[in-house]
Amino acid sequence: MALPARNHRISLKDAAALTKRHRDADPKGMKGGALHKDQVLELLNQPGCVGMRVYFGRSADSSPSLVLTGIDAADNDLVGGTMLEDIFWCPPLCGGGNALNS
Repeated sequence: MALPARNHRISLKDAAALTKRHRDADPKGMKGGALHKDQVLELLNQPGCVGMRVYFGRSADSSPSLVLTGIDAADNDLVGGTMLEDIFWCPPLCGGGNALNS
């Protein structure tokens, strides 16, 4: 089944409220992560890719992990192509303080 239409865009005010609730619930936990643009575009530019899915995972040492895969128009994971993991976690790589991470 294809993904239903949805506007995933969010205002800074609403995004900041979401991330603050997460930080308040787990003050010492991970705030987020970063990936290189070229690799994200490689995932999204695969033939037949119409979107991206994010899976929660755990590394061998039990630390949190995310696996990103492209999806096709029928909502199937594109598991034969580019998938991403090994995110640069925040902290320690958080960039400058802003409404999303402070």
